Amino acid sequence: MTTTKKFQRTKEDFTCERCGFFVRGSGYTNHCSQCLWSKHVDVNPGDREATCHGLMEPVEVGTKNGEYIILHRCTTCGFEKRNRASKDDSFDAIVKISSNPSKR
Repeated sequence: MTTTKKFQRTKEDFTCERCGFFVRGSGYTNHCSQCLWSKHVDVNPGDREATCHGLMEPVEVGTKNGEYIILHRCTTCGFEKRNRASKDDSFDAIVKISSNPSKR
């Protein structure tokens, strides 16, 4: 079994499979800045070792140390991962998710 680092910076651009928006990756980008959806591609951040590849829905927004934290849930396998919101993320999308009743 191969062990990977807990975090690997992987800088890559992508087109969101949910809304079609083109996202310029920074190496820390893990979700679409417009609709906030993600894709289940990592076991550990940046390693691209996940085999699921399902879309991850943003189901909840909270705060920690003054930052917005988005909870993503894979629509294929149910895996959940919390991720920091980026300054480039749509504030309207953050508000919309945070105002919806929790899907937990």
